[in-house]
Amino acid sequence: MTDIYLDHAATTPVRPEVWKAMKPYLDGTVAGNPSSIHRSGREARRAVDAARINVAESVGASTEEIIFTSGGTEADNLAITGTARARKHEGTHVITTEAEHHAVLHACRQLEREGYDVTYLPVNSDGMVQMDALQEALREETILVTIMYGNNETGSINPIKAIGEHLRTHKALFHTDAVQAYGVLPLDVSSLQVDLLTASAHKINGPKGMGFLYVKKETQLYPLLFGGEQEQRLRPGTENVPAIAGFGEAVHLLNAEKQERATTYERLVNHLLDALEDENVTYEINGDKRQRLPHIINLHFPGTSTEALLTQIDLKGIAVSSGSACTAGSFQPSHVLKAMFGENDARVRSSIRISVGYGNDGEQLNEAAKAIANISEQHRRVLAKK
Repeated sequence: MTDIYLDHAATTPVRPEVWKAMKPYLDGTVAGNPSSIHRSGREARRAVDAARINVAESVGASTEEIIFTSGGTEADNLAITGTARARKHEGTHVITTEAEHHAVLHACRQLEREGYDVTYLPVNSDGMVQMDALQEALREETILVTIMYGNNETGSINPIKAIGEHLRTHKALFHTDAVQAYGVLPLDVSSLQVDLLTASAHKINGPKGMGFLYVKKETQLYPLLFGGEQEQRLRPGTENVPAIAGFGEAVHLLNAEKQERATTYERLVNHLLDALEDENVTYEINGDKRQRLPHIINLHFPGTSTEALLTQIDLKGIAVSSGSACTAGSFQPSHVLKAMFGENDARVRSSIRISVGYGNDGEQLNEAAKAIANISEQHRRVLAKK
């Protein structure tokens, strides 16, 4: 059977158009450093500037508000630790949620080691934060709220716009990790009323190792790195021109196709659910059935084991995940599902994430449904004998 890739929430294949845009900066056609004043340097600078324009337009920002980073993790860390350290004189309280990506959670743990006080808000059984919990957690000394837009494991969407509106009357800055939402939801930083926003290239068919952080004008950040003048001194070092050029092209494609992609991905996920029902597979959806990202579905298969499911599905040539790619290799129970259901709930250890994207079609999802049906049946037979 041909390999079927259904783990686009972990990373996406690079589009041919993106590779074409990167090639001149990889094969030596344009070898210059963007900080050099000679012709080759100026050509490299034009590529960086063009990409920055595309990225800025994609979120309704100005080019001066876009900082290129090595990816979502660096952007999250710069937003969180950079804000906290720059505003320590105003307070030391930070608010996040229990269901964030580890790039956020581990950055917050580091702040705790530095003496900051971090509140980890619970999420409900649909994986979403509740406004009343946020309102209760806010203090006079709260300097930052960081809550993801769409969850990377369940696809559940948080009420970012409502949170942004509520925080306008508070001094706390608002950061959202929009890495998963960026490729499928309309994003406008002014409408959302966020001060900082993170996104990554490799989630939208761009190159790995490239992302950006939107930083609202006049927002003060303490840098993670020190060196040259690049990226407004917030991310010094010679720019990764090939990756930036590729990111710019990926965003160009995204700006033209975002609504079409979202519609297609939602249709594919629904096709999978229909196929599972046709195969008489018993499953439950983890997370809200409506307020979720269109390309991600997290499914609980009663009477199965996550580890065994992943292993056997992989042997059939199908790539799915247990959740975040940063922890999936260790087979540790999902911290997101634990936050939603509690550590001892069966769903924590018998669920998988399926995420669709570029290159997928209905026939592939039919094959995946058949494989899951066969594996689930095998698991039930083993259980029945015990």
